[in-house]
Amino acid sequence: MKSINADSVLIVTEEVCQQVVGRGDAFTAVENVFAAMARGDARNFPVVREALGHSQALYGFKSGFDRSALILGVKAGGYWPENASRGLTNHQSSILLFDPDTGRLRAIVGGNYLTAVRTAAASAVSITHLARTDAEVLGILGAGHQSAFQLRAAAEQRDFKKIIAWNKTADRLSGLRAAAEYIGLPFEAMDREDLCAEADVIITMTASHEALIMKDWVKPGTHLACMGADTAGKQEVDPKLAAGASLFTDDVSQSSTIGEIQHAKLQGLIGSDDITPIGEVINGAHPGRRNDSEITLFDGTGVGLQDLAVANAAMERAIAEGKVQIISL
Repeated sequence: MKSINADSVLIVTEEVCQQVVGRGDAFTAVENVFAAMARGDARNFPVVREALGHSQALYGFKSGFDRSALILGVKAGGYWPENASRGLTNHQSSILLFDPDTGRLRAIVGGNYLTAVRTAAASAVSITHLARTDAEVLGILGAGHQSAFQLRAAAEQRDFKKIIAWNKTADRLSGLRAAAEYIGLPFEAMDREDLCAEADVIITMTASHEALIMKDWVKPGTHLACMGADTAGKQEVDPKLAAGASLFTDDVSQSSTIGEIQHAKLQGLIGSDDITPIGEVINGAHPGRRNDSEITLFDGTGVGLQDLAVANAAMERAIAEGKVQIISL
């Protein structure tokens, strides 16, 4: 392998990312960056997200700087809904890491696998810090590419006895069923209301623009990880449900404008002071869940610092294992 010097740019491919970053690595990276954000040591920059007017695609940029870990970079990419017919993942992205001391490009890292694993890590972090310790039933709404990542990451946080799921197109649940059976958990498909009545933890990951879960359906003590809303107008839960829950998020500003909580905020049901960064729970500045009957909701909007943290972990692991490609600019 070529030596790495000041002029080197490292390439970490999608294949290498899958080889060197596991669920535990992603969990640690995401938990650490949430903690850094809450301490004021890391900051996300404003998100750019636009419809292209071509191929029904959404394209944008997420970026930020973690001063404590010295991670600076940008993720570019978006959502191409027609990609499935081309044999490609609908979400496509790449991550650029820069030297914060000089501004020079350090690495180009594949972002597709890392986006999936870091999103699953975020909901897993929320389950670890907010779900009841005796939670036994995991409910999942949505059966897209992300769903199996979510199931596997969540199943490692509590001693779940059963997986239950709903998807608009029921036949697409086969992938989730296979993932549940692989880890030895029984799986059952059911309608949304019955799922909410039984689940102790609910993960939503759809592209819905209307409420899929109503306030009266969710039982006391439930933890919800709402991971689908990342654009103005997207919605997965009843705003009254959000308003009646204890609210946590990755980033308060994004949650209020493009996340699940945007709807309760727009309707005047809550204010920004009602939303707690999950990093405060991780750091011990907020108690998190206060009792076993409290409904907690984590709004995972997806922040650029998550991507940069897992990309940096991939780069460092790939260097250590001799799996990076090195070029000079």
